[in-house]
Amino acid sequence: MPSPSRSFRRGALALLVALALAPSLAACGGNPIESLIEKATGGNVDLGGGSVPKGFPSEVPLYDGEVVYGIAVGDAAGKAFNVTVRVPDAQAGEDIRSQLEDAGFELLGGSDATAAGGAAFASDSYGVVVVLTEDGSHGWVANYTVTPNESSGS
Repeated sequence: MPSPSRSFRRGALALLVALALAPSLAACGGNPIESLIEKATGGNVDLGGGSVPKGFPSEVPLYDGEVVYGIAVGDAAGKAFNVTVRVPDAQAGEDIRSQLEDAGFELLGGSDATAAGGAAFASDSYGVVVVLTEDGSHGWVANYTVTPNESSGS
């Protein structure tokens, strides 16, 4: 497997920082983290709040639940996404796995899909990591991190 490019690592780091800080800044009038991340990555960031970010790849199925949070980082050629969806319970992991496999994604590894934990999937165009957790304020959620494969040119 090729090592991640420098811009990919910067984008991934910016995405993690945004995920950590954005919810706490949501109450602020305007979110200053968006411009900070854009400067750090040299790309664009979309702190979509409670919706799927613009440009989310249609080939990646999301569980049919309330979107709790969405974010996109990067430009068209290297945009990464993170979307958190409310699910009824840990059993939703089986449905998520089936949806991804039916869409052509291969399970690369991960924990039991019916318990809190995560799994990694890949297609020719995208890598997807899904983590199921029980969040006190939201109940059960599935967090999707979607990144383009460098070789896909997506």
